[in-house]
Amino acid sequence: MAVTPLRLNPGDDLRAALDAALATQGSAAGFVIAGIGSLSAASIRLAGADAAQTLSGDLEILTLSGSLATNGSHLHISIADADGRVLGGHVAPGCIVRTTAEVLIAWLPEWHFSREPDARTGYAELVARKA
Repeated sequence: MAVTPLRLNPGDDLRAALDAALATQGSAAGFVIAGIGSLSAASIRLAGADAAQTLSGDLEILTLSGSLATNGSHLHISIADADGRVLGGHVAPGCIVRTTAEVLIAWLPEWHFSREPDARTGYAELVARKA
């Protein structure tokens, strides 16, 4: 396992930047261990929802974690607004970094992650295979 700290810049799309980091690393499996920072917009799909909810304003990333796979990452986030209200769910495209996002990623070179249909859940779920 190799670990990389990553700093994202203002205007970066959080999800796209993490997917790009996976591609740049040349790895087929990674885990976001932790993440903090701020967003100017957040697109979060809440539990059981079909579509993402969009928020804007000064938002703080309280937690960020998930798996990175070549055909689809699975990321969860919790954020707080300027009044301290907290919301969490799945990271969707459109989470835009406000000042910074600091993310710690663990790369797993001996593994290959993919997302494949699972008849039991009805979703594309993580399949982890030894590389």
